[in-house]
Amino acid sequence: MSLYWRIFLLNASVLVVAVLLLLGPVTVSTPVLLGEAIVLVAGLVAMLLANAFLLRLGLAPLQRLTRAMRTADLLRPGRRAVVAGRGEIADLTRTFNTMLDRLEVERATSTARVLSAQEEERRRIAQELHDEVGQTLTAVLLQLKHTANHAPDELRTELHQAQETTRAGLDEIRRIARRLRPGVLEELGLHSALRSLASEFSTRGLTVRPHIEPGLPKLDHETELVLYRVAQEGLTNTARHAAATEVDLRLRRLADGTVGLLVKDNGRGIGTAPDGAGLSGMRERALLIGAELTVREGAEGGTEVHLNTRRGRRAPERTTPERPRETS
Repeated sequence: MSLYWRIFLLNASVLVVAVLLLLGPVTVSTPVLLGEAIVLVAGLVAMLLANAFLLRLGLAPLQRLTRAMRTADLLRPGRRAVVAGRGEIADLTRTFNTMLDRLEVERATSTARVLSAQEEERRRIAQELHDEVGQTLTAVLLQLKHTANHAPDELRTELHQAQETTRAGLDEIRRIARRLRPGVLEELGLHSALRSLASEFSTRGLTVRPHIEPGLPKLDHETELVLYRVAQEGLTNTARHAAATEVDLRLRRLADGTVGLLVKDNGRGIGTAPDGAGLSGMRERALLIGAELTVREGAEGGTEVHLNTRRGRRAPERTTPERPRETS
């Protein structure tokens, strides 16, 4: 039954009851007596309440659809409005669900293109930093060393300081290049890349403990890259915002046979802070491989970032072609 006829019949039933009361034995005096007035007001209130109740029942599916529209989030796919009954509201709900299906597919496709372009740009910038800036700073270091060896004693100390400053800048350039392009991931695989990442983020105030479970299934390059980037972003957020002293970085096989990543710290926790650009980026990357990302407070405090590959794909065995070793 359509929404139009449903509302029409609801109101018609109330009006029919009112007419039947008028045709019944009930009479109204002129002027209206107090008791009759009370009966009329009570009857009117009862009809209005009945009408309101019946309308609420009739419009309940529309309210459920409205709530579903308000809570729809393309970064948390799979949520759909419940289709109940038949008629226009059921058709509208099915249309809304179909629209969400199309939007999620289109968003995943466009996000894949954007992130692919982003990775390519990261690779290009890292290569330029290494080849151009890195080589230039290396040449400057050699020139400073040569000049310091032939400089007077009063200038040698300042030249050595300039050498150390240049060397620190060169190390920073190399560190940035490694973060932009995870060469370890491409050359040695995910396990070595995660251990290298943990070592890079470990400082005097922060200890990162990697736990890589042996015997994990083989994953394709895209899944490995998502796992690496989520771990990198999770450790970055911990180092910048969590005020933590310890972080556990775990890669393990889950009960359903998929691979799970856990970044768990003992910091101040995420609280009620809204998702920033980092968390949104992690969610979009997770969508690329059909993974499930959960960010929550830990049972003992701190923050836990869980990535379950869920429908993560296993890649066939492949060999990486030997690449020429880069020199600085």
